[in-house]
Amino acid sequence: MYFITISEMSGTNGTQVAQKVAKDLNYAYYGEAELLHFAEEMGFLRDVKRLDEKGPRLLERFFSEKPRVYLDRLQSVIFEVAKKGNALFFGRGSQLLLNSFNCALHVLVTGSIEKRVQRIMEDKKVDKEVAEKMIHRSDQDKRSFLRFAFEEDWLNPNLYDLVLNTDKLTIDSAAKMVIDAAKSDGIKACGVDSMKLLEKLSLQRKVEAASLEAGMESQHTFFNVEDGETVRLYGIVYSPNEKEALEKMMKGINGVKKVINNLTLFQGAMGGA
Repeated sequence: MYFITISEMSGTNGTQVAQKVAKDLNYAYYGEAELLHFAEEMGFLRDVKRLDEKGPRLLERFFSEKPRVYLDRLQSVIFEVAKKGNALFFGRGSQLLLNSFNCALHVLVTGSIEKRVQRIMEDKKVDKEVAEKMIHRSDQDKRSFLRFAFEEDWLNPNLYDLVLNTDKLTIDSAAKMVIDAAKSDGIKACGVDSMKLLEKLSLQRKVEAASLEAGMESQHTFFNVEDGETVRLYGIVYSPNEKEALEKMMKGINGVKKVINNLTLFQGAMGGA
């Protein structure tokens, strides 16, 4: 099993390159529409749609846990569909989510501002001023999303195995370069350990999202995802009811088959600041 992630600067034909690569390699293609489809199947459609590729607004980011919930659920969707087999992911931070997998090739499609503006003008039938504004906004949105989600610069070349400038490349020639790189000896097939890691990461994001929604994050209760189906609770609770409620919440998360409840009932008095 292999993965390819492709990120693009607007106006570089990155979408067309990604779709051709997926078609020629017979890989499943996961762009926005495809990920939303699987988000709906998982019951996360509303949350994933709220987090588009531009990050949350400033006030929402700093005064609400909702953006973190949306992000966890988006990432859970990506990890879940990755388990299905050979896949090409287009955008959505997939280059960072799958960065630790040796079976993944990460590609960035770039181009000069002049060529990008020209393509947007032709594709969207707009004038130069509008095309420049569209490109600026797209770049800014993607930069904000990756900063929020991963505290990374999306144009950092170290995130990618292959950077393609399509100013002089046709869609076919760019796609061929990606395919050749994907078939190179350096890209190893995903093994059993990779599948186990995907299962664990997917469950981790589901548990994080559910915990945030339930207000579980505190200074005294914690959880750890032991494997792709087991969650361990530990820390301090102040009543048997709290201990039971947290375990029940964990058992209600899709994918959790076993809960190890190591929560300790606090016997002393609560300290003050």
